[in-house]
Amino acid sequence: MNLPPEFIRNIEGGFGDAGRQFLANLPASIDEASQRWGLTDVWPSPTLSYNFVAFAKRASTTSFDGTSQLSAQREVVLKMGVPDRELNSEMAALRLFNGEGACRLIDCDEEKYWMLLERLKPGIMLLALEDDEEATHIAAEVMQKIWRPAPEDNVFIRLSNWFDGLKKLRATFNGGTGPFNEKLVARVERSVKDFFAENHKPVLMHGDFHHYNILSSERGWLVIDPKGVIGPAGYEVGPLLINPWGELSSEKNYRRLTQRRIDILHEHLGFERERIREWGLAHSILSSWWSFESHEDWRYTADLAEMFANLS
Repeated sequence: MNLPPEFIRNIEGGFGDAGRQFLANLPASIDEASQRWGLTDVWPSPTLSYNFVAFAKRASTTSFDGTSQLSAQREVVLKMGVPDRELNSEMAALRLFNGEGACRLIDCDEEKYWMLLERLKPGIMLLALEDDEEATHIAAEVMQKIWRPAPEDNVFIRLSNWFDGLKKLRATFNGGTGPFNEKLVARVERSVKDFFAENHKPVLMHGDFHHYNILSSERGWLVIDPKGVIGPAGYEVGPLLINPWGELSSEKNYRRLTQRRIDILHEHLGFERERIREWGLAHSILSSWWSFESHEDWRYTADLAEMFANLS
């Protein structure tokens, strides 16, 4: 199987020996999943990152008077990943979303980290909409469709654990913040602590909600690839506000654009504008730290953090 070199680097670099084992077993895994779920014409997605994703066809089975009959084939998505908690959380989240505002989980194998998913067609990213205001209205509507009361299930990712990463930032720089703006890091530490202390019921949310993970379909705009995160609902706006990735800082009027997005989110979600700005700032700092840890460019989100801090 010819896999993109970047995908191989991502898997080996991100998962080490477990990643190499995953790649070695991948052809056999695809064959096994194809036999189990009756898949044909399996072809990999042209854009692989940290999971193997392939399109396939599957014959649907319907039953009439106790007899099974094969109907026309439908297109599905096969997703496989290196054993990782995030994939378990994703499967559980999709099961709870139950196709409302999200792609449907048709079947899965939690032990093998395999998913069989509804294929969304035409599958155009929300990114493709040129009207940013329209895109933000759509995003806010989809956001509200998927939120669920937080279940008592330990399979899901806790947002508080993500923000504990800022403690590691401090430890890395002996209590300081190194190249990061110390005033902004301290501001985020205070605001996030306050948000978690509030008497609001946490929700199950997407956790990586942005223009690349919202696709068009015959059922409307739907999300894919949820992280399955439990925490204050306001966090969900953060990833949306800093995307499309790498383009906001080059947008001539990106402060005005961001302010308009905040107004629209306030209109739909009812969150105070200040709260939305603070979550945008908090996610920018957290994302910047994650990039720093991964030896990637962290300055883009650090610059956006400065922008959020200076919004009126």
